[in-house]
Amino acid sequence: MPAVKEMTSGRPLPLILNFSVPLLLGNMLQQTYSIVDAAIVGQCLGINALASVGASGSVIFLILGFCNGCCGGFAIPVAQKFGARDYRSMRRLVAMSFKVSGIMAVLVAAVTCVLCPYILHWMQTPEVIFSDANAYLFVTFLGIPATLFYNLLSSVIRALGDSKTPSWFLLFSTVLNIVLDLVCILVLGWGVAGAAIATVVAQAVSAVLCYVYMKKKFAILHMQQGDNRWHAGLARTLLSVGVPMGLQYSITAIGSIMLQSSNNALGENYISAFTAAMRIKMFCMCPLDSLGMAMATYCGQNFGAGHPHRIWAGIKDASKLMLLYSAFMAVVLWSGAHIFARLFISSHEQVVIGYTARFLHVSVSFFVALGVLSILRYSIQGAGYTKLAMGSGVSEMIARVAVSVLAVPAWGYWAICFGDPIAWCCACLFLVPAFFYVYRQMKRRLQVQPV
Repeated sequence: MPAVKEMTSGRPLPLILNFSVPLLLGNMLQQTYSIVDAAIVGQCLGINALASVGASGSVIFLILGFCNGCCGGFAIPVAQKFGARDYRSMRRLVAMSFKVSGIMAVLVAAVTCVLCPYILHWMQTPEVIFSDANAYLFVTFLGIPATLFYNLLSSVIRALGDSKTPSWFLLFSTVLNIVLDLVCILVLGWGVAGAAIATVVAQAVSAVLCYVYMKKKFAILHMQQGDNRWHAGLARTLLSVGVPMGLQYSITAIGSIMLQSSNNALGENYISAFTAAMRIKMFCMCPLDSLGMAMATYCGQNFGAGHPHRIWAGIKDASKLMLLYSAFMAVVLWSGAHIFARLFISSHEQVVIGYTARFLHVSVSFFVALGVLSILRYSIQGAGYTKLAMGSGVSEMIARVAVSVLAVPAWGYWAICFGDPIAWCCACLFLVPAFFYVYRQMKRRLQVQPV
């Protein structure tokens, strides 16, 4: 097993930076999935096909985000029992996580597959792309069991101290997805549905590999008599941790669904631009997300060690990294947004490329707000104030709904471009005072020690 990484002593800046890099690589690989799908579909099948892939992106994020958040939560009790060397309880939790996840996967997949056309109608999807969008959404939801178990197995492997192997499987899955995209779309001619099939198959294969690896490498997971029985108490334990983590994704996604629904009503060109811009933006956001995730661990360890002053020092150092990266990305996207847009959109579609660049120019101008959001939200979560941190998600949701209902009818696509930045700023208005409240609480509860 790799050594435990202590972050309770030493200079905060190198500790946070070193911890962020592996997380960044994993996040970038995850975003590569959606980038490859969109790029191949846009270049090979055209902007209407690209619009079909992106028309329901926020709904997919809502459903898969909830499932993946639950999987991450299920691994927390497993990690706790592993650390306590209570291997029998750990095995029972792992067995129960498979059972609970199996039930969840079947129910969610069945319900969402049936609701696909209703979801697309509700999101005002144009008729010209409705058929392809329905096929892409249906296949994606049909593949929920593969996606869920892949994330569950990866989370369990990480909980047992192996953080590198899941990244290797993620790299394999990304490469396999690229190959299958080309085969399904160019060779087999399966169109937009082929892109979804490629992703589902790649995740299913990676899930099988994770299972085989876990079974061979972790003898302590070999089930013994009674480990596989249903334990209602353990199921409640898993759900009590997993469901709140899943809801954090879902709350944020609800506002995104409203925003995307408003954008869908504007027509295919705007949907294509929104789809391409979102893929680019999500990839560029990876370092900020990774920095936030690193702060969750950093603040959690220092909270447990009773060092609130180190938490404040870490916040300041993380903010310096965030400001440097935000300035760098501002230069990159203001000068290169049109170039990046052409990865997804044919060069003769200049109008759509212009819409994509406009979205990116507005978004990157507010990356500092996004960086503050990531650092403070994860820091508050790391200190154990998870319910308070969810308030920022509610703020984001309210802001996006307000933009969708009030601003888009008046200002159209310009309002869409400002939807996420306004949500980030509203979340910061909540998080800044929330963090200082948490920091004061920590200083009262913990023995203050010098940095």
